[in-house]
Amino acid sequence: MTELMVSLVVLGMLLIAFTISLDGFRRLNHYQLVKQHCISAAQATLDSIAATGAAIDENDLKRLWPNMTIQIDEAEGTGRWNGLKLVTVTARSQSLSKKTEVRLSRYFSKQEQ
Repeated sequence: MTELMVSLVVLGMLLIAFTISLDGFRRLNHYQLVKQHCISAAQATLDSIAATGAAIDENDLKRLWPNMTIQIDEAEGTGRWNGLKLVTVTARSQSLSKKTEVRLSRYFSKQEQ
């Protein structure tokens, strides 16, 4: 009877450890998915600016990537990048209790814009 009780306690502890690790993996996977969505949205915005000279329409952004905010900053290039325009896109979203932010930048010639 003692051996049965010990084996049940050990099995219960293993089951609890397994459940805790699964929750950790679930949280990590959700964070990675949200981070990938941020990268996709920022890259698509930069590609849209390169192709059309304008960012993706706000309604399309909300439809494609809900619960995400996109911020676009422009600055003049300095140093050897003088004469170019630096466009920085920042995508922000929430992954469970963790905030996710991705910032991508690209230089454009002024003729492209």
